[in-house]
Amino acid sequence: MLAPMQNISSHKHFILNGFEELGELRPVLFIPFFLMFIVALLANSLLIYVIASQRSLHQPMSILIAGMACVDFCIPVFFVPNMLLNFLFDWKGISLIGCLVQMHFIHFFGTFQSTFLVWMALDRYFAICTPLSYHELMAPEKFLKFIIPLAGRNILLITLIVSLAGKLSFCSNVMNHCFCEHMALVELACGSITINNLVGLIIVFFIPFFDFLFIAASYIMMFSSILRSSSTSVKALHTCITHAMVITLSITVALIAFLSYRIKNSLPVAVRVFFSTMYLLFPSCLNPIVYGIRTTEIRQHMLKTLTHWKYFVQTKSSEIIS
Repeated sequence: MLAPMQNISSHKHFILNGFEELGELRPVLFIPFFLMFIVALLANSLLIYVIASQRSLHQPMSILIAGMACVDFCIPVFFVPNMLLNFLFDWKGISLIGCLVQMHFIHFFGTFQSTFLVWMALDRYFAICTPLSYHELMAPEKFLKFIIPLAGRNILLITLIVSLAGKLSFCSNVMNHCFCEHMALVELACGSITINNLVGLIIVFFIPFFDFLFIAASYIMMFSSILRSSSTSVKALHTCITHAMVITLSITVALIAFLSYRIKNSLPVAVRVFFSTMYLLFPSCLNPIVYGIRTTEIRQHMLKTLTHWKYFVQTKSSEIIS
């Protein structure tokens, strides 16, 4: 009895079988996900370049937006290319080590999507509720006390959950997902996964749920301050509404994705995989567009940069033709 059990639990290579229910239509998924990938890379690259190259944008909020753009650029790089090859050429295999590395980077950068929203909410809170102390509170040496604890939390919890997943033995190697999502891998394990589930729920509570509560509380105080003070600028209110839109969409999709694996539900597997994919990819496409379009100063510099690049390309094309 021991020998067969040893063979069953020795899987070191996995098959990513997401959206298998679509059958022959599965390769069609390459098109929308490829377009989203290109939008995420180009839009975030443009946003990072514009903020880094324009000294007038070296303000706390703009720097936070650039930091989020870096996160939104990195996340798709770690899973979308592999997923596209899977759809187009049916390349489904991944080693256990590769799976754990991919899982670590995806979830690590994924946690910072909500963490950057917390830091942005703090920036708006200081700007609206304590405007006279804003520059002092947002000075790097002061703001580090808000950065270090949250960054440390993310590093510690994600390292813990990936380490626990790596110690499991696996009875199956067919993962119904497009990338190495934590619960998709853990569900393949032999024996009890109670500890993995518990740590996963702790992470859901201490990262996206805690971040959502913190952001909601800060925005309640901000809107209260705005309603009480007629001197508060319309610009501040406009910025708050922009952030509220991004926060609501991003965290709602993330919580649906996390909880769909842990609460009994009738969601089809393909829908669950879709939400798990979109909670990572959707913000990467949405954030640079929202912040680029709705932040006036950034939008103006982006348009200038695009116009300059267009003129440069046309000039070079004319020189080549002539």
